[in-house]
Amino acid sequence: MHSGSRASPRFAVATASDARDKQYKLTKLLVNVTIQNSLGPVNLVMSPENTVGELIRAAIEIYVKEKRRPLLNRSDPLCYELHYSQFSMESLRKEEKLVNLGCRSFFVCPKPST
Repeated sequence: MHSGSRASPRFAVATASDARDKQYKLTKLLVNVTIQNSLGPVNLVMSPENTVGELIRAAIEIYVKEKRRPLLNRSDPLCYELHYSQFSMESLRKEEKLVNLGCRSFFVCPKPST
């Protein structure tokens, strides 16, 4: 009844060459965003295809929803910039994809008033 010469397809074993041939695609990123003057970071799970602008929006929404302190003067994400750290003067471009940034911890601060 049982044939020892044929393996059932449902018990197929992947070989090392199969693993090398597969490209693993990143599907989710755990990102930490510290908002200026806050006590701790906002943790978010985002798609690597999301943009800096979408990350700012999500971080501000969570911060406001959780009623974190200090309260923000503005909840409009367009009023904020994303930086690699509080010591980085250059803000990241809003259309840049998260997967291209090479970092998972960021700092959000209000845009300087002009």
